[in-house]
Amino acid sequence: MKKKVLIICRGNSCRSIIAEALINKYLDGVEAYSCGTSPSYRVNPYAKRVLEENLAWKDRYYSKDCSMVTDIDFDLVVTVCDSTKERCPIFSKNVKRVHIGFSDPDGEEYLSFQKIYLAIKEKLIPNVKSLCGIIE
Repeated sequence: MKKKVLIICRGNSCRSIIAEALINKYLDGVEAYSCGTSPSYRVNPYAKRVLEENLAWKDRYYSKDCSMVTDIDFDLVVTVCDSTKERCPIFSKNVKRVHIGFSDPDGEEYLSFQKIYLAIKEKLIPNVKSLCGIIE
């Protein structure tokens, strides 16, 4: 059975979408979802572009409110921005939570999205792998 991981940020347009896609691409045995505490309801075009260029984009990725995923039984919740660390929604199950923060590239040049992609891949993926007990 796959572990279910939720990635939360404020707008759910950049960091959390990138993290969701990378977890789904690189971690067998883990199924990732994302949401925002104040969702933009759009995926930043640069976030989509960096995922497409790295063969990680899927059309199922979209910006959504946290209320849209509360019925899923998550094994791990990861906040990726400081504001959501403080405003993380309450889940019915006693779920493990961790904060792994990244700067928000929204409004910046494409190079910032490439840097965030690499930072998430290098920092978040190994942490989620360890927290979910994934052994290769």
